[in-house]
Amino acid sequence: MLSSPVRLRPIRGALKAHDWLPIWCNLRSTGAGSASASNHSPSAILPAPSCARGRCLLLLLLLLLSDDLLKKTKAEGDSEEDESYNLTFCVVIDRRCDRAERRGVAVFGGRPSRHTPTMGSRRMDAPLLGLFLAHLATALEVPLDLLEGLPQPPTITHQSPKDYIIDPRENIIIHCEAKGKPHPSFSWTRNGTHFDIDEDPNVSMKPNSGTLVVDISRAKAEHYEFVYQCTARNKHGTAVSNNIVVQQSRSPLWSKEKVDPIVISEGRSLVLRCRPPAGLPPPIIFWMDNYFQRLPQSARVSQSLNGDLYFSNVLREDSRNDYICYARFPYTQTIQQKQPIIVKVLDLDAINDTMAAFYNDTDLFSEEPADERKPNFLLPSGPSSSKTVLRGQVLEMECIAEGLPTPKISWDKVSGDLPTKRTSFLHYEKTLRIVDVSESDAGEYRCSASNRLGSVHQTIRVTVKAAPYWISGAPRNLVLAPGESSVLTCRASGTPKPSVSWAMNGIPIENSPKDLSRKVEDDTIIFTDVQAGSSAVYQCNVSNDYGYLLSNAFVNVLSEPPRVLTPNHKVYQVIKNRQASIDCASFGSPIPKITWFKDSRSSTLDGDPYVLHDNGTLEIRTAQAHNSGKYTCVARNSLGNYENHIYLEVKEPTRILRQPEYKVVQLGRSAVFECKVKHDPSLIPTMTWLKDDGELPDDERLIVDSDSLTINDVSESDAGVYTCIMNTTLDHDSASAELTVVEATTPAVVYERPDPPTDLELTDQKKRSVQLTWIPGDEHNSPIHKFLIQYEDSLHHRGHWHNLTEVPGTRTTAHLKLSPYVHYTFRVLALNAVNFSRPSFPSRMVKTEPAAPDGNPTGVQGFGTEHDNLVISWKPLSGLQANGPGLHYKVMWRQKVVDSDWTTVTVANNSKFVVSGTPTFVPYELKVQAANDHGAGPEPAVAHGYSGEDLPVAAPDNVQAVMLNGSLAELHWDPVPAKSIRGHLKGYKVYYWKEHSLHKHHPHLVKSQILTFSGNHTRRMLPGLHPFSVYLFNVRVYNGKGEGPPSPDQQIVTPEGMPGAPSSLLVTNPNMDSLTLEWSPPHERNGHITGYTLRYQPVNNSNELGAVEELALPANETSLTLLNLKYGTRYKFYLNAITVRGAGPAISQEAVTVVDEALISQRGADVGAARPVNPFGNVSSSFGEDGTLISWDYWGPEQNVYVEYIENSEGEEEWQKEPVNGTQNVMLRGLKGGLSYRVRLVAQGHHDQPLHRSDELLVSVPAVASRQVDIATQGWFIGLMCAIALLILILLIICFIQRNKGGKYPVKEKEDAHTDPEFQPMKDDDCTFGEYSDNEDHKPLKGSRTPSNGTVKRDDSDDSLVDYGDGGDGQFNEDGSFIGQYSGKSASRDTAGGHESSEAPSPINTMNSLNSFV
Repeated sequence: MLSSPVRLRPIRGALKAHDWLPIWCNLRSTGAGSASASNHSPSAILPAPSCARGRCLLLLLLLLLSDDLLKKTKAEGDSEEDESYNLTFCVVIDRRCDRAERRGVAVFGGRPSRHTPTMGSRRMDAPLLGLFLAHLATALEVPLDLLEGLPQPPTITHQSPKDYIIDPRENIIIHCEAKGKPHPSFSWTRNGTHFDIDEDPNVSMKPNSGTLVVDISRAKAEHYEFVYQCTARNKHGTAVSNNIVVQQSRSPLWSKEKVDPIVISEGRSLVLRCRPPAGLPPPIIFWMDNYFQRLPQSARVSQSLNGDLYFSNVLREDSRNDYICYARFPYTQTIQQKQPIIVKVLDLDAINDTMAAFYNDTDLFSEEPADERKPNFLLPSGPSSSKTVLRGQVLEMECIAEGLPTPKISWDKVSGDLPTKRTSFLHYEKTLRIVDVSESDAGEYRCSASNRLGSVHQTIRVTVKAAPYWISGAPRNLVLAPGESSVLTCRASGTPKPSVSWAMNGIPIENSPKDLSRKVEDDTIIFTDVQAGSSAVYQCNVSNDYGYLLSNAFVNVLSEPPRVLTPNHKVYQVIKNRQASIDCASFGSPIPKITWFKDSRSSTLDGDPYVLHDNGTLEIRTAQAHNSGKYTCVARNSLGNYENHIYLEVKEPTRILRQPEYKVVQLGRSAVFECKVKHDPSLIPTMTWLKDDGELPDDERLIVDSDSLTINDVSESDAGVYTCIMNTTLDHDSASAELTVVEATTPAVVYERPDPPTDLELTDQKKRSVQLTWIPGDEHNSPIHKFLIQYEDSLHHRGHWHNLTEVPGTRTTAHLKLSPYVHYTFRVLALNAVNFSRPSFPSRMVKTEPAAPDGNPTGVQGFGTEHDNLVISWKPLSGLQANGPGLHYKVMWRQKVVDSDWTTVTVANNSKFVVSGTPTFVPYELKVQAANDHGAGPEPAVAHGYSGEDLPVAAPDNVQAVMLNGSLAELHWDPVPAKSIRGHLKGYKVYYWKEHSLHKHHPHLVKSQILTFSGNHTRRMLPGLHPFSVYLFNVRVYNGKGEGPPSPDQQIVTPEGMPGAPSSLLVTNPNMDSLTLEWSPPHERNGHITGYTLRYQPVNNSNELGAVEELALPANETSLTLLNLKYGTRYKFYLNAITVRGAGPAISQEAVTVVDEALISQRGADVGAARPVNPFGNVSSSFGEDGTLISWDYWGPEQNVYVEYIENSEGEEEWQKEPVNGTQNVMLRGLKGGLSYRVRLVAQGHHDQPLHRSDELLVSVPAVASRQVDIATQGWFIGLMCAIALLILILLIICFIQRNKGGKYPVKEKEDAHTDPEFQPMKDDDCTFGEYSDNEDHKPLKGSRTPSNGTVKRDDSDDSLVDYGDGGDGQFNEDGSFIGQYSGKSASRDTAGGHESSEAPSPINTMNSLNSFV
């Protein structure tokens, strides 16, 4: 029974992470062998195992610590700090003898530099060894819910935390849940002794569970404050829980004390002590006043970590009588307060007077008020201090200084840099906070306090210790078959180094029955040749001075033939071109191997397009019709086999062939939407129609057919979006169209965007919701479609408006859901067919209280950037989703194996966390939970990821190549095992290069090319090979990290192919009836040239081809003279090269025999190469009114003929082109009169043939006299003159009217003088002033002063508030906005005549000003 953590003496000479030494066990065929290391190390010669059938295979190298060699090596003078000591245990297994034996031990010691392995050995790092050992540990969970009768030792599935704090007001529940077969029974110990539950009437145990329930209605909770441990046992073993220390939460009352008033002079430092009562857990401290408002804090006034309130210097405004320290106890949710503290801050003149009045005329203070001074630390005291923190916890250090002016605090790390991603500064830089502390955070930290008079420094030495933590996860359960071997590892670390102890079924292993198949080596138990009946539960206890880890792991020895758990004859249906997965869940011991067959079972399904997963699932990436059929899943192990038949049906997808279309229908007409669908005939389809994403109205006017929807007698309510949805049991398809209903005749109406809503009102406010109502503005002839509600969060994003929700245009009320910890202000916008309105005026502010997050981060994924790490990333919550201050994340991970525990760290508000020291490419389960200062979010979903990849370590085997033709080869190879890929298989790369050509004239080429094949393929084509060549190639597998080693180079010899075209073909020595052809062999011979084929034929002036003559030429010929040709005739020649594979492409050329001997003599100096004959003649030009006409004769074969021309000048201009459409003349209209141009004709043939150009023709375009146009006869000029005359007439009429109208008013001064409404008649219809009458012109102005010139003088400032309201009675609200009535001046500003007044406001003026304001 494990009643408390077992503590062992720490082992000296700690093993280092990179000092593993490989040991080589050389096995001879005779059965004798040895294991040896470096000659510098003592070694023990080990007899190798022997077996009747011979060979043994080295399975395991287990390196453990040895304390004996420590003593021996220290005697040689080695330093203990630089040494590693290894105990090597070599286990070998004979594959033919179903058992494993331990054959010997070799001991090695010394420095890593001394014991470097000899040549040919390789360094084996600790993670690599751990990965090697992990392959030996078979983690298999027995499916108790599917297979009856299979035994399984107990497993603890749920237990209370080690430190269990309970609420004394509620019943105590101590959890202990376990599973097993048979179901385990439970018992408990209390303080290390057996706890008889039946003897305590207040304690009961839940049925089929070990959970204890203590009824505290008849007892006190403190009577059950003990250390509990649960035991779950069945006949196959015993599992134990952690030690559960039960303590009740305590919130003691504040001790009564008399708090005397504090009187202090201004500028001095002050500390208000809180000294809260000690609670369990400790209380949360904060300072408030009598009105429960938090006291303001700043760089001058701040709260320390222990709750005291520090003043770097006091000011007169710090005087108050309600400094109250509050303590909140989280478990009981109670708040207690200390007696208020009175602080009086006085200057020198007031100190003695005030103190005499309070304290019997005693002069308490006679010193001067504090002068400015340099900083001095109030906390901590002394020049240096120290702090110890545990790994993974939060380190908080604080420095509080006094001084005048207020000192500024700064931090740095003396021995390195601060970890920026894990560091934050609190309490106005006075507190340095580092989360998730690691060993690298140890060292000296320095805080500095400075003001303009000087600075001081404080050094804090931080020591990091570590409670035990798992290195590669807790021990894993093992399910073994009789005769198998495996290991159980308990690998943990800590500071100081923890000790490891083992127990079996709750009993220390040294006191357990001996078992020859079990060997305990420190943190590892080695099982060899296990036998039936040796199942047990093993407990691993890792402990040091700061904590312990206790883990249960069972070894279940089963001998079970394979069983397939997937139901037999199960039918899977999938849509064509989608992924199909066929399950074959199995169980057996040993673990069965899964094999798949299809139909006739002619071959296993293990290649493209099939992917076989480790869990037995067969995946088809893209299912096709031919993949349908009967599949057989066979599970095999050494005890038998089991097969299931499973059927796959690939169905045709559902598709809408004819979609409904947008329709505009007049009232009373009919509308028909068509929706024709194609689907798999074996699937039963269901057609559904929706209107505006809702059900169709129950109206007999709507008729639904199999492939259409008809709406008769359309009304305005029928307008909307109609959607047809075709559903089957496997897929669906949908399409939508809009129906717009219009009047038969629509009059012209002016449409504008609506006015903004008004009168926003918030009602029915709750914690998470509020009711918003408003009054819509004018629609302006276009109905409002919807209202958009926006909000501003002045706490997090002041000045930014965000869309919150939308409501239909028929509603003026919205129920708004609110998020915690937000300061909301709302506004509403209206939308009609024109546009959105302007925003309404904002509503009043609504503040919500903070709360725990409602959700967790999304996008959680795990991947590795290095081979030994795992990067867990997520999309962080926004400020709105945080729900409160102090947002952080709990990151949890564990290897994706049975019963491994979650590792949890707390991360500040960022988006990723890196786990170091992970095995290479191991699957992990991941969770990220959001939390803030008010609690944690909901339980997060489990995501999956892999640790970092490493380069593959193996190359494909059995690489072969088969030539399909002269340029295409088919490559084959065996797939690389998954364990050797060490990452996600991306595909294979084929490196190939041409070593040399088999033709002696071609040089060697060694440039390498790469062909990449994505996916798990083992057969691919290699195209583009050059015939008659030798290629070398190799194949490499690649993953996300990179490529693996290459396979051995293989050779490909390509056969001969058809040659390329001859590299050149020239025509020389043209005569009247003969010419000579010269050519060069092809560059790409692709084999041995066996000869050439020459074909030629005449071409007449109409480009018609004559009869073809063909000649066969030997391979060694490179020229030929053709005789008996027709004179003056164009010929076209075609020349091919020939190999044994046939004739290659032809090269062509054209030439013309000369007309007479005179032409031959003219070409005497140019006999080497005949130039093409010019096909143009009789080029001439003529001029007309429309341009310059160019004419010519043409007898060439080319169809693409065009004219080029350029100005005859010295400038470097480009030739202009004018196309010719099959004629022999063209009109050039772009030539300018008086200039000369060079003109030529160009005939263009194929891209490989030269251009034919005519001789240039010089064309001089005659100058043409400009045509004089009489502008007075032009229509546009006459119209312009008429418009100007009409405009002048209109202006004259307007001036005449204005002059007559102005005569009604004698003088402008009289108009300005009559500004008092009492003396101005009002019009009844529009409330405007009427005209002045003659008898009112000389009335005195009431309540106004008129200057001598008869005008009313205007104030200098138009915007003075004196101009508004009755004597300046305008009021301002709390936020400074003016809420008084506008009067007088606003009305005068809006008066059409521009009148200005200084009289007292009248009701009419007030109304006009408000109207103008709104």
